[in-house]
Amino acid sequence: VEAEHFAVQMQTENRRWYLTTATPAFAGVSLSPRKRGPDVSPDGDESHEGTASSKAYLEVLPDTRRTHSDKLVQGENFSNEPGKMAVLVYPVHFNTPGRYYVWVRAYSTGSEDNGLHVGIDGTWPESGQRLQWCEGKHSWWWESKQRTQKEHCGEPHKIYLDIEQPGLHTIEFSMREDGFEFDKWLMTKDRDFARPADAGPS
Repeated sequence: VEAEHFAVQMQTENRRWYLTTATPAFAGVSLSPRKRGPDVSPDGDESHEGTASSKAYLEVLPDTRRTHSDKLVQGENFSNEPGKMAVLVYPVHFNTPGRYYVWVRAYSTGSEDNGLHVGIDGTWPESGQRLQWCEGKHSWWWESKQRTQKEHCGEPHKIYLDIEQPGLHTIEFSMREDGFEFDKWLMTKDRDFARPADAGPS
């Protein structure tokens, strides 16, 4: 699922998701793409739409904490509590109930732009909290690891949502750290799903 295909965005008082994309200057005219990014500051890194799926992605801005030396402000540039800041909602119809592992394609350039939460139907189970990226810096990278006390870079097989009943549900993502860049996400019942080397399933 393309990150920019969300249905609604909520909890945007302090941070929100902004779209960056490359589009022709005029519809129907063959011109070189030009970057259309958010006019929001601070945003400490360059655009990465050129290598994003569909040449578009979302980023939580403004980005005021990029390194450990930058001040951490709970409820402003960091939220360890899911569902409180910059929430994206995606309606999804499930034919088959069961446990689904969640993978996200993200771009991280530092140590403080690599955390996200995922929930379902307005709830935020422990198994969806603290998605973490340490590998694949400065590239779009699929990951499905949970930050824990034991392993700050994340443990595999711990990010999942349990679908109790078939039918329509809402999958939600919320900010953990500002500056997070979000390209795509997927869900699979395969616990040993292999990380895609490219943009992944369409």
